[in-house]
This record gives sequence, structure tokens and C-alpha cells, in this order.
Amino acid sequence: MTVVHLEHVTFAYGEQPAVRDVSLTVEDGDFLGLIGPNGSGKTTLLHLMLGLHSPDSGSIELFGQPVAAFDEGERIGYVSQQATSGGGSMPVTVREAVTMGRFARAGHGRLTDEDRAIVDDALETVGIDELAGRQVNQLSGGQRQRAYIARALASEADLLALDEPTVGVDAESRDAFYQLLESLNESGITIILIEHDIGVVTNRANRIACINTELYHHGDTESFVESDALTEAYGATGQVVHHHH
Repeated sequence: MTVVHLEHVTFAYGEQPAVRDVSLTVEDGDFLGLIGPNGSGKTTLLHLMLGLHSPDSGSIELFGQPVAAFDEGERIGYVSQQATSGGGSMPVTVREAVTMGRFARAGHGRLTDEDRAIVDDALETVGIDELAGRQVNQLSGGQRQRAYIARALASEADLLALDEPTVGVDAESRDAFYQLLESLNESGITIILIEHDIGVVTNRANRIACINTELYHHGDTESFVESDALTEAYGATGQVVHHHH
């Protein structure tokens, strides 16, 4: 199944083009790494894929439907750049936050035993079941990140979209987090990841999209590594964070 399909998509903020003539497809089960320099349009492109922006031209389909008509939000788990930076002031426990993901499937009536079991499984899968009674705003960045992932799992999301999810997270927690993503992808969840560390992307993702307003590469990781896309997108003087693990 095709999860996301973009055809000649262009989007600008006023006179400033952010994404120009981008066509790409994300298939079911892909782990797509979305990379490019700062200000290259990565977050804008992700927002277009999820229907958070409407393209100026071109077409976008999400799970086979025009993105503007797509109304099955429970199928998408989106974790923004702000996810690790603060838990908000609302006094919500981890379990309550994860349970909110279940309401997308269950409606706002009484949760069944099955719903509660799915919440428990989500907490256990991401390794924060022992934190279920803690307030979300008391968690570390890495723990908070896992709570948002658990919420997406509780809603039984088919697509997990993450925008630089480990900013401010320590190295050990970051490695564990990416192992979790790899495991979730192996279980069948499609993942789109924006990440500034090219090494993480090439180690974890099986597909790469490299953008700097225009799309410089979209294909498997091996063909990306062998291509000149990185140099072309970042420019000869561009700074690239590239860690070899």
C-alpha cells in the first residue's frame, strides 16, 4: 500500500519558496529518513505530507485519499520538534496522556478492558510502564518522547512521523530511542524521520529523501550513500553533522 504520494508539490511562504516541484512516494513499511540543511524545507514537506499545510500546486495523497479529505487522524502519530522541550502545564499523568491516543479509536465513551490492555501494551513496548503514574511535565526529554510514541501506539497508528525527535536528549537515551524506532518499523509501522545526524539516518532508515527546497535524492540508503546528493543539497561549504557509529 502507498502511505504518502506527492506529485509535483510546491509550497511557498509568501514570496519565499519552501518546497519546489517535489514528487515522492512512501510505501507501507518504509523507514524514510528526511534530511537537508537548516531551512531546507524538511519540516514544511512533512507538514504537507500530513495535511497540515495545503500545497500551492501539485497533489498529495495520504493512504490513497486526497490529503485534504483524509479524516482518519488516528492512523498517524506525529511527534513535533517541541515534544522534548516541555510537558505543558496541564497536570496529566503518563498513563492519561497515552490513554488520550486510545480515544481516537474508542470514542469518548467508557474504555473497555481491551482499550486499557492496549494502553498497557503501548507503555510496556516503549519501556515506560514504570512511569505510568508520573506527571508528563516531570519527565526527561527522552522519557517524554517515549510517552508521545506510546500515545501513537495506543491509537494503533500506521504512520509515525517524527521531526528531529531527539533534540536535547542525551546520547544513551538517543541510541535506545532509535533502537525502539527500528523495532517498531520491523513490526510494520511506517516511519518518516527528520534528523540532522546523517549517520543515524543512513544506519537506521531504508529510504532517504534529501531536500533543499528541491528534492536531490529519493531512493534506498545505499544509492544515497553512493550519490552526490549530500554535497549538492548542502553545498560545498555547507556544514553537515555526520557521525559514524
